[in-house]
Amino acid sequence: YVKAAEWYQKAAVQGHARGQSSLGGSYGNGVGVEQDYVQAYMWLSLAAAQGLKAAGKDRDSIAKRMTAEQIEEADALVRDWKPE
Repeated sequence: YVKAAEWYQKAAVQGHARGQSSLGGSYGNGVGVEQDYVQAYMWLSLAAAQGLKAAGKDRDSIAKRMTAEQIEEADALVRDWKPE
């Protein structure tokens, strides 16, 4: 799972929606990476913005487990994000 998360990361930072969605799921579930809802929300939001409806649903599910401050932090990361 760690190796898969590394590949998802490589795709995600380049702007690939499916990589972003997979990486977000990994962070949300703590699979291959340490669980981090802020990172999960950010990556899932980026994937959803590219039209992946499932990513939007997953993001909304993660949001139910987050504080308002965490969501605000994740939204700021989304606004500032640029592909590598």
